[in-house]
Amino acid sequence: MLYQIYETQRSIMEPFSDLAEIAAKLYSNPLSPLGQLPMAQRISAGYDLMHRLGKDYVKPEFGIRTVDVKGVDVAIHERVEIDKPFCELRRFKRFSDDTNTLSSLKGQPVVLIVAPLSGHYSTLLRDTVRTMLSDHKVYITDWKNARLVPLSEGAFHLDDYVNYVQEFIRYLQKGYGNCHVLSVCQPTVPVLAAISLMASRGETTPLTMTMMGGPIDARKSPTAVNDLAVERSHSWFENNVIYRVPDSFPGAGRRVYPGFLQHSGFIAMNPDRHADSHYDYFQNLIKGDDSGAESHRKFYDEYNAVLDMDADYYLDTIKTVFQEFNLVHGTWDVKNEKGKIERVCPADISTTAMLTVEGEFDDISGAGQSKAAHNLCKNIGADKLEHLEVKGAGHYGIFSGRRWREVVYPVLKTFIRKYQPKVAKAVVNTAPTAAVQAPTTATQAGAASQPTQAKTTTKPVAKTASRASAKASVVSKAPTVSTTTTAKKTSAKTAKAAPAPAAARTEQAPAAPRAVKSAAKTKPTPTSKA
Repeated sequence: MLYQIYETQRSIMEPFSDLAEIAAKLYSNPLSPLGQLPMAQRISAGYDLMHRLGKDYVKPEFGIRTVDVKGVDVAIHERVEIDKPFCELRRFKRFSDDTNTLSSLKGQPVVLIVAPLSGHYSTLLRDTVRTMLSDHKVYITDWKNARLVPLSEGAFHLDDYVNYVQEFIRYLQKGYGNCHVLSVCQPTVPVLAAISLMASRGETTPLTMTMMGGPIDARKSPTAVNDLAVERSHSWFENNVIYRVPDSFPGAGRRVYPGFLQHSGFIAMNPDRHADSHYDYFQNLIKGDDSGAESHRKFYDEYNAVLDMDADYYLDTIKTVFQEFNLVHGTWDVKNEKGKIERVCPADISTTAMLTVEGEFDDISGAGQSKAAHNLCKNIGADKLEHLEVKGAGHYGIFSGRRWREVVYPVLKTFIRKYQPKVAKAVVNTAPTAAVQAPTTATQAGAASQPTQAKTTTKPVAKTASRASAKASVVSKAPTVSTTTTAKKTSAKTAKAAPAPAAARTEQAPAAPRAVKSAAKTKPTPTSKA
């Protein structure tokens, strides 16, 4: 019933919020008669604040159009790679016409960012994504608002979250050979579980996993969030914060933890800070400080946009992570996609390097909660375990803002590069060498039937052979590529074929793995297929 009451109130307030926005513009416009009144600026500021307090905040967009890669602006195309009932795997594909830039983009590491499903949308990690795009191929989990998911799609449990993460990892491994995983806050627990289960089955695990500000062991340095979960029983949460979605949404009837209740909890944690922020916004409008006012709008457009979480997932998380501590006790059983129950054993992970990051003043996940993963992953060598404590940073500071860009990201970038295989250049350099060793059957047939054409083609091939021999002396250890494939490449050069289409001037797509062994099976072209 509470959800219906809230929606009714919001529907009633929406027209008044729109009128307040119009009034604010009338009083702030110097060409309007109302804008000439003595108190016009103050009245406009009051109406503007009223509008923002009463408006409905929708899901923001990432809005990343370009990124700087070594001084070159690279265009970004945002697209959905996998569409699941409760989540989309979103990719930020990079485009460039600069040959050197394109070459560097293709060899960069692939990173899966697992965003939190804890109230806010994945766009909360916009700064994380934008920064990572300058040196990595980036994918992110974009969780859906549960009130928009029809009941016909079934329920969503914490086990399903773990299975989603494994599916996304396998997808990237199939396309690129392997990947790196970065989890922020809440997903550190299911991500560690997902990789543990993969290791237990003998599957290939990611090259690295980075755990940032997450409740791996919520018993350490408990915060207000941890205390609330411990003080209240599981049944209390089910009876007091779980409601059904009203009929006006696609997910009508679904049991959820509503976003407006979560937002109330966020505000209740620091009410004075939010009150001061809104008062400062009012003052900035009066003074005409457009920069300060716009900064406030951007922050609260993101902060006030919240989503509903499926009740089963939320209650599972409360019980597993914050009340029974199943991960650290070694008692967490997960149901896989086939319905089989599997025990989560982090000690089975041995080949994946791990970095944990914590903020000195984190009031969401206290000090030591993320670093606890080191003790759980006992079979990861000490040389593959790293930890970073960010001085002066709170929870958001470790993945957004100046400290993220200047302190955390350089460490993360170096960590990922340390374990990224370097094989791309060997594939490119070996292609001309094989062309000298054996011409293709098609070339031989053409020489037999058309002597004049064969004579014309011989000289460019000889020049190509001499250049290939010079390169072969430098890259002497490069693996041999199939003669059919390389001859096609040589033939394309000698016939002066047309340049590659514009769609080819992109970074490598997941359909073309970059492993050296697959080079002989893949048609080598100057640029990858988009």
